Amino acid sequence: MIVPMLRRPAAPAATALLMFAATFAATEPAHAAADRIRLGNASDVSRATWSGPAFTMNGDGSVVPASLTRAIDAIRGNTGTLDVVVLAGSAPTSGSRTPECDTVMTLTGVNSCTTWTLTAAADGNNSQVNTDIRNAEFVYFAGGNQCRYTAWKGTTLEASVESVVAKGGGSGGGSAGHHINSPIVYDACQGSVTSSEALADPYNPYITFTTGMFTWPNYTDVINDSHFVTRDRMGRTMAFVARALKDGLAPGGAAWGVGVEEGGGSLFIDKNGLATQYGKDAYVVLGDHTPEQTDPGKPLTFSNYKIWQLSPGATFDFKNRPACGYYRRSVTNGVADANLYSGTPETNCGSPSGTTLNESEPNDSRSTADDATTLASPATLTGSMKSSSDADYFKVTLASGQRATVRCAVPPAYDADLYFMDSAGSTLERSVNGGAGTDENLALTRTASGTGTYYIDIEAYSGAGTAAYSCTIAKS
Repeated sequence: MIVPMLRRPAAPAATALLMFAATFAATEPAHAAADRIRLGNASDVSRATWSGPAFTMNGDGSVVPASLTRAIDAIRGNTGTLDVVVLAGSAPTSGSRTPECDTVMTLTGVNSCTTWTLTAAADGNNSQVNTDIRNAEFVYFAGGNQCRYTAWKGTTLEASVESVVAKGGGSGGGSAGHHINSPIVYDACQGSVTSSEALADPYNPYITFTTGMFTWPNYTDVINDSHFVTRDRMGRTMAFVARALKDGLAPGGAAWGVGVEEGGGSLFIDKNGLATQYGKDAYVVLGDHTPEQTDPGKPLTFSNYKIWQLSPGATFDFKNRPACGYYRRSVTNGVADANLYSGTPETNCGSPSGTTLNESEPNDSRSTADDATTLASPATLTGSMKSSSDADYFKVTLASGQRATVRCAVPPAYDADLYFMDSAGSTLERSVNGGAGTDENLALTRTASGTGTYYIDIEAYSGAGTAAYSCTIAKS
């Protein structure tokens, strides 16, 4: 059943924990007390509702101001301020004791930033730590050692971070903090593996996973990796994907690697699952079939990985994962194809070959909607937000089991929102990404029998102009 959704207001990895416990005890002879440093306002923000969730996945430990600002703005709805907590597994060896918060406090919309340095698994049950997390709206995991972070699985801290996301806040991190934010975590509790080692034996003892800790909306069956190009980690991500499939860690039959480059690379993901890349490239690596050879002590053989290269500004829809735009690479007897980090996409997602329908005013309601029911798929719908209260309606039909995907390129002159409505006018799906010129994307599958009529509604949220939006609608 599809539950009607409210509109935007008008504008004004588990298997390694036991091994970690032994390793941690051996390498940490003394436990320092949990350390807390707070910057900014001493009092937390109090507010009834938040507009997230939103996430940032960084290629190294540094905060990326552009992507975190976007997450902050999305969570606070561009009004008011919020509180941030940074979780670190060890203190910096030089310089500032709060490097992440130093950057966070320069961003608009931040009330406070609290750094907690936690050096033992038991710190995950520290009452003050969990109070600070639950009162925050964004949790950032610092770089360092993700094995320390996976040790917090099952502690109060895990539930506290999940509560932040559930209330419309967000989570993120860089390097180790990027790893911990995927549902399948390469935890490195036995050591770090190289690409050559992983391809030579996907069951290398350095490859251990933790699962069942954080699973964020629209981000299932994913394994994150960091420092991706600089440290040549494509090969090991391929091995991780193969292992996830072979070991049943991705029960849907497809496993996805997400590798982000260091030096400013950051993947921002909004509440609808739409990701936007910042700074440096990122890569999405899909394995969608059983590996030809993934066995202990044997080199990996896996044909036709599908790889999306995301340059800065590129988007990737994790809710409605694309079926085009990738290039293919294979691994044979432990040897990967050449040119792993670049390729020509086999299919172009952005060049529709169907017909085009230009809006005809008035089309501001369902009764006056432009009729797109006879258009070939894919088709293009165009128009403009002629005033700050303009709404453009297009009528479409879907057969039972048919899926429609709509992707709208919005010009920088205005901010427009996108809605899918049923024949009675109830909103079924929406895409309300904030900011002028921000694209909107959504999808809907008809589950009822027979054919049904639906309406695509493009509405002005702020601004107006004659510049045209362009929406591609594809049926499958």
